[in-house]
Amino acid sequence: MEFNILEICLLTALAICFFIHLYYVLGVHLKLVKYQIAELPTSSSQPISVIVCARNEAENLKKYLPRIFEQDYPNFEVIVVNDRSWDGTADLLEDLEKKYAKLKVVQVKEGDKFIAGKKFAVTMGIKAASHEWLVFTDADCEPTSVHWLKGMQKPVDSDVHILLGYSPYFKKKSFLNVLIRFETFFTAVNYLSFALKGMPYMGVGRNMAYQKSLFFKNKGFAAHMHIPSGDDDLFVNANATPNNTVIQIHKEAQVWSEPKTSFLAYLRQKKRHIGAGSFYKPKHKFILSTQIAVQFLFYALVITLGCFPHTHFIAVGVFLLSLIVRCFVYPKLLKRLNYGELRWWFPILDIILMVFLVFNAILSVFVKKVQWK
Repeated sequence: MEFNILEICLLTALAICFFIHLYYVLGVHLKLVKYQIAELPTSSSQPISVIVCARNEAENLKKYLPRIFEQDYPNFEVIVVNDRSWDGTADLLEDLEKKYAKLKVVQVKEGDKFIAGKKFAVTMGIKAASHEWLVFTDADCEPTSVHWLKGMQKPVDSDVHILLGYSPYFKKKSFLNVLIRFETFFTAVNYLSFALKGMPYMGVGRNMAYQKSLFFKNKGFAAHMHIPSGDDDLFVNANATPNNTVIQIHKEAQVWSEPKTSFLAYLRQKKRHIGAGSFYKPKHKFILSTQIAVQFLFYALVITLGCFPHTHFIAVGVFLLSLIVRCFVYPKLLKRLNYGELRWWFPILDIILMVFLVFNAILSVFVKKVQWK
């Protein structure tokens, strides 16, 4: 069988995409499959300041904040930064202060200077923190157990300055919820795996920790204060190194979070994330952009070559080989990261997610305005 020049070029491109994609699957993500999760410490090593920033989160604070005070940890404080809320958050926090001695409330009022999304609120919370080790979560998050802080405390290794945790989303009955959880899964697999590979590039503010001195030593968010998002991933991107960053994915050290319930709200959230990603270090932008581009091209080439009479069997064969390899890795990770029921739908969701990511990337070119709340 002879191939023409076009078919040879397309087959060559397919082979290149296949092997690059194989690198991300087996060279990076497989590390998270093999990662041995250590048991949680039985004792506490140092005091902790938990920081929660809230803007119009009265209902979520009422529902989830008490779960933090139930933590089986001897020495911690909880700082809630009320960022100009008008839904009764201030009154609720005033009542909670009377009930919980560990609660410290910081009020951000209208008119304060240099307010840029969530970062100003986070900075105010860090300044108010009494302790060196800071653990971050959101108002709509619930610790999965009373041992959350034991897992998120500073590791014994004195060189560790950043701890990247994991935060899955609650399950709801909707396709949007399935998409959100699957997309969150791949985001987590990526940043956790790259951290294990010695290339930490982001963290998620729903569950992460770092040293207060690291924040002030590197001038906090000064380099990107003008960007509405990125209080978590841009800080990690700028300050994480192979030696100062570790991960924590123990099931009892996770926090569950409320997902968006409307497609528009989810698109706004993803727009903020894409906006922050454009300020990553060049090497990280290259690696992540290549990952998405190669995956998109792989599917496009499989479809294109599948339409040619001489190459359709090759295209189908390469796709099936890719699917077999990925099914060896991702269903195991879905189960490990608390999304086990999604593993049966993995091949379909993988394609849907790729279409969504391309759509969202195109949309972000035309929609510029973003905000925190």
